[in-house]
Parts: sequence; C-alpha cells; structure tokens
Amino acid sequence: MSDIKAAILADTKTCMKSGDKARLGVLRLISAAVKQREVDQRLETDDPAMIVILDKMAKQRRESIEQFTKGDRADLAEVEQAELEIIQTYLPQALPEEEIQALIDAAVQQTGATTIRDMGKVMGILKPQLQGRADMSAVSALIKTKLGA
Repeated sequence: MSDIKAAILADTKTCMKSGDKARLGVLRLISAAVKQREVDQRLETDDPAMIVILDKMAKQRRESIEQFTKGDRADLAEVEQAELEIIQTYLPQALPEEEIQALIDAAVQQTGATTIRDMGKVMGILKPQLQGRADMSAVSALIKTKLGA
C-alpha cells in the first residue's frame, strides 16, 4: 500500500474518532477517487498514482474557486478552498517559481523547442517532474510565454 494512501486511511480513522466532519468528508472523497481508480484499472494504487489523483482533485478545486469567485459566491469558494488545503497536505511540497522556471528552461533546451508547436514535447518532459508539485496550468502559461505565444 502506498504511504500516502496509508496516511489518508489513518487520518480518516482519526477524524472519525475526533468528530472532524469537514476533514473527514474530504478524506472520504479522496478515498472514493482512489477506490474508483483501483476498480477501473484493477491495480493497487502506488504513490505516483496517488499524486496524480490528488493533483487532479486539487486542480478541480482551484477551477471551482475561480468560477465561484467570478460568480460572486464567496461562501462556496471558501468551502472549495478548505478542501483544497486538506488535499494539498498529502501532495509533495510545491516548488518555488524559480525552480519551475529553471526546469522549463532545461526542458526547452533539451527538446530544442522554439515555437508554440513544440509545447507538447516540453510538457512531456516536465509533467513527470512537476506532477503534484506545481499547478500545471500555470506551468503551461509559463511555457507559452517562454515560447513566445
């Protein structure tokens, strides 16, 4: 069993005992997403797969926060923000922007990318390195800027 999955299960039990319903709800959402993946793919979930699942959930929360903020629904944005913070506790530490920029520069140089058409090559190199450690939509925007789009 992955270390992240074990931590989530242990935290779920702790929340059940302490009565922390908000955190428990988010942990159950995570567990449901993991179980869904395991059933669909008939595989035990390892740490890299857990990071992909958690990263996807975090991205969904960020997008929801943006939409709720635009729609003047601060109450719903707050709920999503609280869920995002809980999800992020199980993701690896986020990289600082300078490190992300350095990885982008290295990937651009490695692929010889010069135009926006080469973005797929650059993302192919960066995604395994940055998954769960950076907002990939922000990384995409940085790459577009770098390639002059």
